[in-house]
Amino acid sequence: MAMLFFCPRWGSEVIPWEVFLKKVKEEGYDGIEYGIGFNMSEQAMDLIWNQADKAGLKIIAQHYDTNDADFSRHYDNYCQWLEKLAGYPVIKINSQTGKDYFSFDQNKQLIDVANACGQPMVHETHRNKFSFAAHTTKMYLENIPALRITLDASHWVCVAESFLGDQPAAMQLAMERTDHIHARVGYPEGPQVPDPRIAQWEYALNKHLSWWDAIVARMRTEEKIVTITTEFGPYPYMVHEPATGKPIADQWEVNAYMMSLLRARYLL
Repeated sequence: MAMLFFCPRWGSEVIPWEVFLKKVKEEGYDGIEYGIGFNMSEQAMDLIWNQADKAGLKIIAQHYDTNDADFSRHYDNYCQWLEKLAGYPVIKINSQTGKDYFSFDQNKQLIDVANACGQPMVHETHRNKFSFAAHTTKMYLENIPALRITLDASHWVCVAESFLGDQPAAMQLAMERTDHIHARVGYPEGPQVPDPRIAQWEYALNKHLSWWDAIVARMRTEEKIVTITTEFGPYPYMVHEPATGKPIADQWEVNAYMMSLLRARYLL
């Protein structure tokens, strides 16, 4: 079974691209996931794609930067962003799509135009977006057959203030429609445990592993390439020590640990 691991640019923005990509490659990742801003120039994008190609790394492009509360402007800006990505080789586009306060029909328009863009498209489960919670995303999945998602269950755990044990139908449907995984571990009071390597958070880690196991098993039977981004983030996702302001754990090391854990679990 083919499985590709992606490193987030998020949290490493201060590292020059050439240094970052070398570090990513040496760590054993297959590519990067990178948030493309609305105002990023074609010249800047060309540079990133060329450097990634030179380093032998693939790219998942992430959309996050359409925030206008007026739906008409939001729709137009989203379409412009999608056009910006046309022609760039990507493994997938991972889109944080719509708004939690847009109507079903409005969010559906955004999903539909994205799915028609000609690129492999997945819509991330994310707070503040159409997919902010398991129970509401279930409605979209039931009514939009072409909708495929990036499952970042950490957001749903936080929103529901639970490990979603009372929403098995919503979780089952989500896992059936997942084409990309964000391997971050949430808990009922937040979207990111401070450190998944310690015993205190073993239960939270195991809950997320059970969901990822089901997705990987399904994709294995479908002979699909499994893509996973280890997406533990920097502050304020990463807790800081109040007295020193230093991160309680090293983001890079945590993500490398998650990649090693999942590679051993699924490939060895």
